[in-house]
Amino acid sequence: MCGIIGISSTHPVVGDIYDGLSTLQHRGQDAAGIMTFDGSQYHSKRGDGLVRDVFRRGDVERLQGNIGIGHVRYPTAGSYDVREAQPFYVNAPFGLALVHNGNLTNTESLREKINAKGVRHLNTSSDSEVLLNVFADQLWKQKLKKIQPKKLFAAVSETMKEIRGAYAVVILIAGQGMLAFRDPSGLRPLGVGRRAGRTQDEYMFASENISMTTLAYDFLGDVQPGEAVFIDMMGKMHRSSCTKPNWSPCIFEHVYLARPDALIDQVSVYKARLRAGSYLAAEVAKADLPIDVVVPVPDTSRTAALTVANDLGVRYREGLMKNRYIARTFIMPTQEKRKKSIRHKLIPMELELRGKNVLLVDDSIVRGNTARQIIAMVREAGAKKVYLASASPALVSPCVYGVDMPTKKELIASGLTTEQVRKELKADALFYLPLKDLLTSCFVGNPKIPKYCTACFTGKYPTREVTKSYLAAAEKARTNSKPKEGAGQMTLL
Repeated sequence: MCGIIGISSTHPVVGDIYDGLSTLQHRGQDAAGIMTFDGSQYHSKRGDGLVRDVFRRGDVERLQGNIGIGHVRYPTAGSYDVREAQPFYVNAPFGLALVHNGNLTNTESLREKINAKGVRHLNTSSDSEVLLNVFADQLWKQKLKKIQPKKLFAAVSETMKEIRGAYAVVILIAGQGMLAFRDPSGLRPLGVGRRAGRTQDEYMFASENISMTTLAYDFLGDVQPGEAVFIDMMGKMHRSSCTKPNWSPCIFEHVYLARPDALIDQVSVYKARLRAGSYLAAEVAKADLPIDVVVPVPDTSRTAALTVANDLGVRYREGLMKNRYIARTFIMPTQEKRKKSIRHKLIPMELELRGKNVLLVDDSIVRGNTARQIIAMVREAGAKKVYLASASPALVSPCVYGVDMPTKKELIASGLTTEQVRKELKADALFYLPLKDLLTSCFVGNPKIPKYCTACFTGKYPTREVTKSYLAAAEKARTNSKPKEGAGQMTLL
């Protein structure tokens, strides 16, 4: 999970890219980068940390140009090294700069193929750099002196034949325009917006449409699965379907990843979470528990918790106060950092908890670290009983498409029954939202979506290359690439 932005404008774009990345900060807190093009050369700045920490006034003054791309990252492929921060760049053909959200599933075979040719050099372990070089090769084969949309889309089509997995991509082509494309399953989100300019229309690509709303762009809709969109230097849009779609977007975007005000594949994240909360309330009601108060685990679960409380006829209370200056614990790189930050991040409100039977509502239960500590904190604050309800099904399988839960051993529900998980968490009762209800919550928003990727809940993957042997290799690679517990922060550049 990362956040990407691309803007083609009639005025300097660095300020808008900075503001847009700030609206996507929830999608990545490990690193950030911006690259712009001023008509003759590229300007870039990448660094480790939050958007506000990476870019200073001098950077904004230096990043000149009316066209540019930006990225916020949390690592699921590659190393925990600022050199892996995006955008990536290759000088031929034309000069290409790329930002990528997702995760390729055939990176190693592609890497071997690139190295065997002896023409291109890979400088990092990132799958995004591999993707850029694959595309550069295909574009080079078109032998273009100037971009022609038809041949550009042919290069995208050939690229899609080579790469596997999840990818939402924006590529800046020096002096030619901006290209965006999305994998055939549409696993990772990408939208396009337009704003009227004085001389020509301006365009924006972003992982979530809220970035466009913030910057006064009209949201035109999603880049479709398998589709490519090109904005030329005259501000004209060209679109083409480059491969047969196999529409299967990631359902975890609606559970946790996206902001509630986002619209993904025409489905309101907020509405989907409201509906999920109603289904979850029905599940809890079957147990007929003496619940005094419903308390959300902030922030992502608030929407579902509201309908849980309303449908159960129980008071909704903010029983956990969040320190807004602590990063999202789910996407922190080590268990040590996650554990330390939980008690710094959430403070129980004893006034709302003491002497009460509390139903905690969380968006999901991944590793169990957060849930276990929160339950303990609520008990310490004087709660009589602590029940826990998850607004998603039990997570039992790794995600290989760009979400940081790649190994089965990290998932508390993998191989355990609901009762066994309850005991591990020391909760008085535990509820999961049934998968069919989560699916219905999303399908209602857009019945045209044929299916969702639910691999993390079912172990069934929408792309055929993800086999048992692939998962075993991915688990081993992920374990070896993680930073050591207690490792310090990387140096800002």
